[in-house]
Amino acid sequence: MTLAGAVVDTIQNVLDTRTLRILATILIVGAWAALSITVKQMGPVLHDRLSLNKPLVEGAQAALVIVVTVAAGALVTIIWRASDEAAGVLALVQADPRSLVRLFITLLLFVFAYALTVLVKRIMKDLSEQRSAISIHQREVGYHLAQVSVYLFAILGAFSIWGVDLSNLLLGAGFLGVVVGLAARQTLAAVLAGFVLLFSRPFDVGDWVVVSEREGIVTDVTIFNTEIKTPEDEYVLIPNDIVTSNAVVNRSRAGRLRVDVEVGVDYEADPKHAASVAQDAMTELDEVLEKPDPLVVLREFGDSAVVLECRFWIDDPSARREWQIRSSVVEAVKTAFDREGIKIPFPQRELMGREEASGLKLAGGERAALSADGDVDDGETASGSGRASPDGDEPPEAETDGESPEVDES
Repeated sequence: MTLAGAVVDTIQNVLDTRTLRILATILIVGAWAALSITVKQMGPVLHDRLSLNKPLVEGAQAALVIVVTVAAGALVTIIWRASDEAAGVLALVQADPRSLVRLFITLLLFVFAYALTVLVKRIMKDLSEQRSAISIHQREVGYHLAQVSVYLFAILGAFSIWGVDLSNLLLGAGFLGVVVGLAARQTLAAVLAGFVLLFSRPFDVGDWVVVSEREGIVTDVTIFNTEIKTPEDEYVLIPNDIVTSNAVVNRSRAGRLRVDVEVGVDYEADPKHAASVAQDAMTELDEVLEKPDPLVVLREFGDSAVVLECRFWIDDPSARREWQIRSSVVEAVKTAFDREGIKIPFPQRELMGREEASGLKLAGGERAALSADGDVDDGETASGSGRASPDGDEPPEAETDGESPEVDES
C-alpha cells in the first residue's frame, strides 16, 4: 500500500461515524473560507509593501485559492468515502500521462505569455515616463498590440503541442476571416481608426477635447473606442472611426485657452473708457494670465448697446476652470462698471407708427376720414374717443353737431 493510500485509510477509520464526518466537513469548509479571506487580504499588503505588480499578485492569489479549493474538495471526498464516484468522473476524461504532460506544458505556455505581457507593460510604462515622445495613448495602444501578438503565438504553440494541423486551421480561418470581415465592417473600421489615432496623436489621455458634438476629458483610448468624461460626469464611448471621420478640437494642447465674454454698454457712454475699465478689471484677477494681456475690442452695434468683447487667457484649461474664471470676470466687470457709472442697458425698442390711408381709428371702433381742416368727410357723427396720432400729437377735432369727439390720450 502506498503512503497516500495509508493516509486515506487512516482518515476514513478515524472518522467512522456520520457525526464525526459532519463535524470534519464543517471544519474543512471553515478552514477553506478562512484561508480564502486571508489570501484575498494579503493582496494589498504584497502590492504596497513589496512593490509587486498588481496583476501578478492577483494571479498568484487566484492560483492559491484554486489549490486550497481542490485540497478541501479532496478531503471532503475522502471523508465521505466518495472515491469511487470521483474516479468515475475522472474516467470520463480518459486522461493518459501523455495528455497530462501536454496539459501541463500548455498551462506553462499561457503563464509565460501572461508574464511576458506584464513585463512588456512595465517596460512601455518606464519608456513613456522617461521619454515625452511616447504618450499615454501610444503606450496603451502599443501594450494592447503586444498583448494580442503574444497570446496569438501562445495559441498557435498550444495547437502545435496538441498536434493540430495548422494548415487546415489557417484555411478555415481564412474563410472565417472573410465572413467576419463582411459581418463586422464597422468594428474593423474602428480598429484601423485606432491605429490612425496611434500615429496621428490628435489628443492624449487627460486632454479636454470636443469630438462629434461631445465635449469632455479623454479618460481612455483603446483599439476600438475613445472614452471621454463630460462636464456632467457622464462617460461616453465614441468609436474610433467616428473620431477620425469628424473634426477634433483639442483645447488642452497649447496649455492655455482664450475665453471671450461679451458685455454691452449704453450708447451714451464712452466706449473707449468702458473698454479700459473692463480691461483693468480683468487684469486685477489672479486667475487671468498676464501674458498674453487681456484685451477688449468693440465688437458691434447691438439693438440696445455697443457690444464689447472681453478676451482673456487661462492656463491648464478645463471645462470647470473655464466656468469658474468666466464667472469671476463677469462679476469683476459688472462691479467696475457700477463703480464708474457705466450703464449696461437692457433690451429696448423704439416704437413708431404712421397714419392709415383710410383715416384715424377711433376707440369706439368707427373710422372717420378726417380732412386737412379737421372736418368729417362722411358727415356722420363721430362717437367714442379717438386714439392719439402715431407721432404723439393730439388728433384734430372733428366738427359735428356742435359736439367734439373725445380723444383717447392713452
